[in-house]
Amino acid sequence: MHVPSLIEKKRDGAELSADEIGSLIAAFTRGEVADYQMSAWAMAVFFRGMTPQETQHLTTSMMRSGRVLQYPAGSPSKVDKHSTGGVGDKVSLVLAPLLACDDVWVPMISGRGLGITGGTLDKLESIPGFNVSLDEQRAMQQLERIGVFMIGQTADICPADKKLYALRDVTGTVPSQALIVASIMSKKLAENLDRLVLDVKFGRGAFMKTRAEAEQLAHSMTEVGELMGVGMSCLLSAMDEPLGRTVGNALEVAECVEILQGGGPEDLITLILDLAVKVSSASRDGLAAWLADGSAWRKFVQMVEAQGGVAASLEQLAAFHRAPCVQPVLAESSGTVAKMDAEAIGRASVLLGGGRQKADDVVDFAVGFSQLKKVGEPVDAGEPLMMVHARSDAAFEAVLPLLRSGMEVH
Repeated sequence: MHVPSLIEKKRDGAELSADEIGSLIAAFTRGEVADYQMSAWAMAVFFRGMTPQETQHLTTSMMRSGRVLQYPAGSPSKVDKHSTGGVGDKVSLVLAPLLACDDVWVPMISGRGLGITGGTLDKLESIPGFNVSLDEQRAMQQLERIGVFMIGQTADICPADKKLYALRDVTGTVPSQALIVASIMSKKLAENLDRLVLDVKFGRGAFMKTRAEAEQLAHSMTEVGELMGVGMSCLLSAMDEPLGRTVGNALEVAECVEILQGGGPEDLITLILDLAVKVSSASRDGLAAWLADGSAWRKFVQMVEAQGGVAASLEQLAAFHRAPCVQPVLAESSGTVAKMDAEAIGRASVLLGGGRQKADDVVDFAVGFSQLKKVGEPVDAGEPLMMVHARSDAAFEAVLPLLRSGMEVH
């Protein structure tokens, strides 16, 4: 393999073969391709794009750069969900145990917060003792016993993706659709799934700002998954206002506990059921019944206990992580809530410490927002639009202008 020739071939708009892509990714993973060469290749892909077949070959090569999960013969169907990220998006915490009630296996490998969007692993780690770093043997034993695990990406899953993303992050090639698709799908398909549902967000609090961009990304991911033999389904969902009524790690887990115990906000429950029905054999009514009768809650408690978490803390989690300063943002006039900007609220959450500004930042589980008003709801002057959970009065005052800029009452 002559790497400069592959760079030139892609630079000139030609299609790379499966062998060429496979050899390049394998050599890069082994450290035999210089970072500057891989960066040049990524830039050529950025400008020239890739065909669906090339994207599939790249996804396969990245997936095969590490370990792919293997299951016993005759085991149940394996299903999962991938979200492109949103503010207040805590869907996975309810969806995974709910799906496990359907006698399928849910081997969910999740990520941490990225930018203003929250991460499933950060939320789970707000549960005292919860271990997101299970080894494969323990994860598989848990899957056989209760049908679900929720863990982070291990070092031996898709190492090529980790190396390539580090280069993309510093060379201006993150927005390449082909590279985005291969990065997302290689990690998800390393779970060796039968069915995958995609929740592709668009709007103020999403990476894809327009519906058209979200549709294009969803189409590309679906196409690659189908080419690799996975049953794919997709849902586009708006992310102009936060999902549910909380933003912040422990606050969001507490809201999920509320849903798992038969309550919770309608918008969040609707999305969970919309996604679940696409990969479950159960009916929507059946899935809703498992939420209402405590079946999904019991499955969630089983998972928490299996992964070292203190299940007794779940119903007092918001109190366990209570922030020192809890203050309302009051409506300045009466009317109807016209705007609750997910981007502004997400940025404010990061500034409070609920997300990361640098990769090695420690996340504050206690901070965030609760009792968020939803767009279209009536509000009186002096009534809280949200409660802010902050480390100090100074931190509250610092984010107040940003929050005010993202809220409108007409």
